[in-house]
Amino acid sequence: MSIPASQPAPQSPESTRPPTVTDRLVQANAEYAAHFTDPGMDARPVLKVAVVACMDARLDLHAALGLELGDCHTIRNAGGVVTDDIIRSLTISQRALGTRSVVLIHHTGCGLLTLTEDFRHEIEAEVGQRPAWAVEAFKDLEQDVRQSMQRVRTSPFLPHTDDVRGFVFDVTTGLLREIDPQH
Repeated sequence: MSIPASQPAPQSPESTRPPTVTDRLVQANAEYAAHFTDPGMDARPVLKVAVVACMDARLDLHAALGLELGDCHTIRNAGGVVTDDIIRSLTISQRALGTRSVVLIHHTGCGLLTLTEDFRHEIEAEVGQRPAWAVEAFKDLEQDVRQSMQRVRTSPFLPHTDDVRGFVFDVTTGLLREIDPQH
């Protein structure tokens, strides 16, 4: 059906608003997909490792660790904290997809160093409902890495806990510093 020249073409809601960041990402995906070739990979990580790290945008984990597509599972959240959901993802990673090693990465300058559980109370005051989740803020990077290693090592759901190592990534130098679990 053609629209007579005297009538303007109908406009979609997307065409009447300025482009968003999501629009930019969708366009970038279209360009990516135009040249995409299925690498024929399995969902099982080649290196049999799961990396748990903070969601901070300054961490380019693949570049920092010399990883390629398909090498690892990357699981990220605020702080890189081992929560119940991280244990859930690691359990699936190990039991269904064959990973054996876990690398935990926190980083300098993390936003969780400046938050407290008061953040939840502030949200409750604003929206009228307390979040069901804990902020998991911390004041000591090394101690929180140790706690995260302990949570992984003691989880009854994870069959492979002998190769669990923790690090702090320095956002100014790009270097990892390994944390002694025993301190």
